[in-house]
Amino acid sequence: MNAWEKAFNDGLRPTERLTVSEWSNRYRRLSVKSSSESGKFRTSRTPYIEEPMDCLSAHDDTERVVMMFASQTGKTESMNCALGYFIDHAPAPALIVNSTIEMSKRLSKQRLDPMIEETPVLKAKIAPPRSRDSSNTMMAKDFPNGFFILTGSNSATGLRSTPCKYVLMDEVDSFVTDVDGEGDPVELAVKRATTFPKRKILLTSTPTIKDFSRIEAEYLKSDQRVYKVPCPICGEYQQLEWKQLKFDKENLKKTKYECIACKELFDERHKTKMLRQGKWEPQAEGDGITKGYRLNGLYSPLGWLSWEQLAREFLAAKKDAPLLKTFVNTRLSETWSDDFESALTAEGLLKRCEEYTEGSCPDGVLFVTQGVDCQKDRLEVSTWGWGAKEESWLIEHFVINGDPHQSQVWKDLDYFINRDYEHANGKTIKPVITAIDSGGIHTSEVYQYARERQALGVIAIKGQSIRNKPPIGKPTRVDINIKGKSLKKGSLLYPVGVDTVKNTLIGRLKSNAEDSDAYIHFHATTGEEYFKQITSERQQLKTNRAGFQVTMWVKKPNQRNEALDCWVYSYAAMVLYISKYPRNKVWKLLEQKLINKGNVQQRKNATMMDNRNNQNYVNSW
Repeated sequence: MNAWEKAFNDGLRPTERLTVSEWSNRYRRLSVKSSSESGKFRTSRTPYIEEPMDCLSAHDDTERVVMMFASQTGKTESMNCALGYFIDHAPAPALIVNSTIEMSKRLSKQRLDPMIEETPVLKAKIAPPRSRDSSNTMMAKDFPNGFFILTGSNSATGLRSTPCKYVLMDEVDSFVTDVDGEGDPVELAVKRATTFPKRKILLTSTPTIKDFSRIEAEYLKSDQRVYKVPCPICGEYQQLEWKQLKFDKENLKKTKYECIACKELFDERHKTKMLRQGKWEPQAEGDGITKGYRLNGLYSPLGWLSWEQLAREFLAAKKDAPLLKTFVNTRLSETWSDDFESALTAEGLLKRCEEYTEGSCPDGVLFVTQGVDCQKDRLEVSTWGWGAKEESWLIEHFVINGDPHQSQVWKDLDYFINRDYEHANGKTIKPVITAIDSGGIHTSEVYQYARERQALGVIAIKGQSIRNKPPIGKPTRVDINIKGKSLKKGSLLYPVGVDTVKNTLIGRLKSNAEDSDAYIHFHATTGEEYFKQITSERQQLKTNRAGFQVTMWVKKPNQRNEALDCWVYSYAAMVLYISKYPRNKVWKLLEQKLINKGNVQQRKNATMMDNRNNQNYVNSW
């Protein structure tokens, strides 16, 4: 038989009927560049992904697959396997959508290119990248009878560029809400497949905020499948739930799971067998064409995320709302409610006042910082004491009345930045850093004041209401002369991540338990008005300029918030101060510094007493 006859006969031979999981187990290889477990792909390692993957097989009737999975449980690799299957076994145009173009580039470079390179059947069908060959680029690749393109949810052009039979969308909760004024990117992408029979739509993501999570909404429209595994003791099938995980924070190595049926405890060495015997069970009827799958981090295979690690992450996060939100979203695969307002009220916080005197530093305070907010007719200043692991004490909040355009107000501030605060150990301490907001109408006055008092720890700051900015960033020179050139010794301006700090402080205020590392204390005479001001803002979901839906801090109507702003600036000053010390030794070093200062102070006091006694002795003559 010559080559022509062989090719003709091969063309008549029907294509082998394979599912996505069968194809993956037979052909897929994991690269060392993209996986901690390189080599032959095995669905037996993560048995729970087999059914969602097989719903994407060419002969399966399912049209839409939703995977609301915890992070690092295999959802993105499931998508990659499906893409490899489409290229080799059921070729047709495919569209892969990530949150942004940049994320798509990262997926192409870190995941897809290594997959193609390491999987021979894919490498044989996709031309190697060449500078003059447009069939294989970072964002588009051709293969026999098809192609796939990558785009971001923020690109209207990429979403409406061409019809595609397969539409694969990863981390849909991070998509923009409206792309270039053309509507929801998920719906725009889905419309690319309208004219194709047997089309396949995949949506994956960890969930985010309750009632605003895309993946949760898609899951609730589906048949809502959960993965049930048998108890290794009684055999009862059940969904693994966080509330059944039992652990002792003093000995996390003994973390175990309590069966909902027999109430016996078992450890996760049984997990491999449990996962292989598991099965997906629908909890709702759904629309008939969509299958939805939800999986939390408790199912992570042995060697990945352990139950002990989950318990440790939870204990580290439970006292800090931003960390707890991340844990709930990425580990438990549950949505988070940002209803801070209902939990924080001035009346409720009044009960937290403690028996220490305003203007004094209780035991535990290692140093104090100040935050200053400039208003048109006054300065408001908050002094906060800081202890180990960011435990904090409100020392005092005071108002300096007067126009900040006039010098007298700043002279009055001099008293407070130089003030000696009495410590419970009998010593006195001064503020180490005073951070003054320059963002109002008194910018030049703030710059001048900070420049002239750098040696006293005074700095000028400017708030940045941008997500994920550090509490305080690198400074820039801002003072200029009449020629517009920066002064060599001009004032330094420090950017402050206001939203980041508010997330931290308000989150702690809401979730603080008295045994927390970062517990927040208030002196005995802290008034209701102060508490009203530090709870004057709430988080709301808004659409930013780029079209992404983000949480922003919004002030309640007719409510003052100067105390909150001063608190934020004082916290930023604290972060700047401790950044000068080694992170793993900072609190021990600061504690020793306070002790050493006390010894010096005691020697000074003793010398002064001796001098005074000597003078009294002389005067007696």
